[in-house]
Amino acid sequence: MLTIITATYNRAYTLPRLFESLLKQNEINFEWVVVDDGSNDETDRLLKDFQSRSPFPMKVVKQINSGKHVAINTGVRASSREWIYLVDSDDALPVDATEVFAATLFEYDDKQTVGYCFRKEKFSGVIVGRPCQGAFTDHDVMTPTEAGGLYRGDLAYIFKREALIKYPFPVFEGEKFVPELLIWNRVSDEGVIKVFGNKTLYICEYLEDGYSANFSSCLRRNPLGFGLYYKYQIAREKKIHRKVKCLIRYLQCLVFRMTKERVS
Repeated sequence: MLTIITATYNRAYTLPRLFESLLKQNEINFEWVVVDDGSNDETDRLLKDFQSRSPFPMKVVKQINSGKHVAINTGVRASSREWIYLVDSDDALPVDATEVFAATLFEYDDKQTVGYCFRKEKFSGVIVGRPCQGAFTDHDVMTPTEAGGLYRGDLAYIFKREALIKYPFPVFEGEKFVPELLIWNRVSDEGVIKVFGNKTLYICEYLEDGYSANFSSCLRRNPLGFGLYYKYQIAREKKIHRKVKCLIRYLQCLVFRMTKERVS
């Protein structure tokens, strides 16, 4: 049914928390694929220990340090289940995560659905973004851009494997990051994404060395990846001020790209 994919780089100090949360799942009918993106800490030893103790199938794939987006591509190719859940190495899942997804799939799955979207909360229990707005509904159908605009925070997506195979992350020489929303939007073009705004299925932490905390420097180092995202995002945004913001970011990426080329 489900493959959980984790891309990791030098996160030996957070991986045990994630592994423990997987061990506690009420439903263990899933496989865990971990892509080690060239770690040089204790990650290798730790993953071997996890494999020796794991009650669920677990694969470890190693690659040279290439960035999270490349690691996701690698993990998707190595997966063998119909649905893909991307879970970062510094995060965790609530004990009912896989159980709830199985029940959701049983009740709501159809040929048009290519993804499911749930909420994230911090380890402190505070929900990421703003609470669900309006009257309660089981789910809404939205694109990732629409869901992000409504909830104003990171969301947890589970996508069909075949859609992620069709739309891998682009790879640019010398860059190690591409915004995930670029691919999530392309996947949504293939069918329906059902958004459950009242259900948390992911527990997260924003570390000081993470991408979220270092947006500006990440943008400067990866102008091609960000530039491609903002170029296409201009047309996807419905509000004028959002379109203008994406246009400004795209122009920034052009400047950073020229600066980077001159330095090289």
